[in-house]
Amino acid sequence: MSAGSHAPVMLEQAVDGLNVRANGIYVDCTFGRGGHSRRILERLGQSGRLIAIDRDLDAVAAGGEIVDERFSIVHGAFGQLLDIALRAGVERVDGILLDLGVSSPQFDHAGRGFSFRFDAPLDMRMDASRGVTAAQWLAQADESEIREVIKNYGEERFAKQIAAAIVAARARGPLGTTRQLAALVAEAVPTREPRQDPATRTFQALRIHINQELEELSIVLPQCVELLAPSGRLVVISFHSLEDRIVKRFLRDHARADHLPPRLPVKAKDIASPPLTLIGRARRPDYAEVAANPRSRSAVMRIAERSSGSADRAGAAA
Repeated sequence: MSAGSHAPVMLEQAVDGLNVRANGIYVDCTFGRGGHSRRILERLGQSGRLIAIDRDLDAVAAGGEIVDERFSIVHGAFGQLLDIALRAGVERVDGILLDLGVSSPQFDHAGRGFSFRFDAPLDMRMDASRGVTAAQWLAQADESEIREVIKNYGEERFAKQIAAAIVAARARGPLGTTRQLAALVAEAVPTREPRQDPATRTFQALRIHINQELEELSIVLPQCVELLAPSGRLVVISFHSLEDRIVKRFLRDHARADHLPPRLPVKAKDIASPPLTLIGRARRPDYAEVAANPRSRSAVMRIAERSSGSADRAGAAA
């Protein structure tokens, strides 16, 4: 699939946020179809380097189309960031980009099972080479587990009814396609949100769970802090509140100095500075981008910079 089949969200803002240095080393943790990577390469000099990561084999194949000695792409989850950097012989980088969520090609390829717009196998794996499919998980999960996943990851108020309907349906036969699940959810949901298919939240929840998206995000953020060189930038684009909440809390906590009890005999200069500095406020796509690419409307971008000389608190809890 060509790079033009996917419009990278907040392209210029994200690459500007990285503050690309000509001789720097950068990591695009979510290559997709390479829109952000290609723009980073345009700004790199001959001695610069870009490492891309993606868990989707189709994305890795698309990355293979980039013939540039400064560029390499690795098949893997971004939660393996430090291991990937180590294998690449890299100890510090000057910028890291995380463009979270599902890419347009994944949504638009019927066979991937991410969308109820197509009747397809209920797969939903970002990495189709490993792990259980959504259909396999729904076939064996307890009703209480299904309910909690739909409630917590989909923020679905009718999670109880949907989980009960799934368990009842699978007792009659396999629940194996996207249209089957979408129809089942539509019957189970008593009221509908304006301009939203009743299955939207359930599909989001299952996708997040199958791919362990929030867990991967929580794992990678401390690794980003550890890997960034002083003045290196972290740019994160989130697409729903669950992701953005994790990112916002992590960046806030790692941009805040340690709070000590009052009257403690410690000089300010002896208190370790925080490892991150926030760069501006959260950014959103402008009206023109949303009009041209409606899928960008929920995007939120946050930027932080690795502080110089700060104590290493990368392993602290988010």
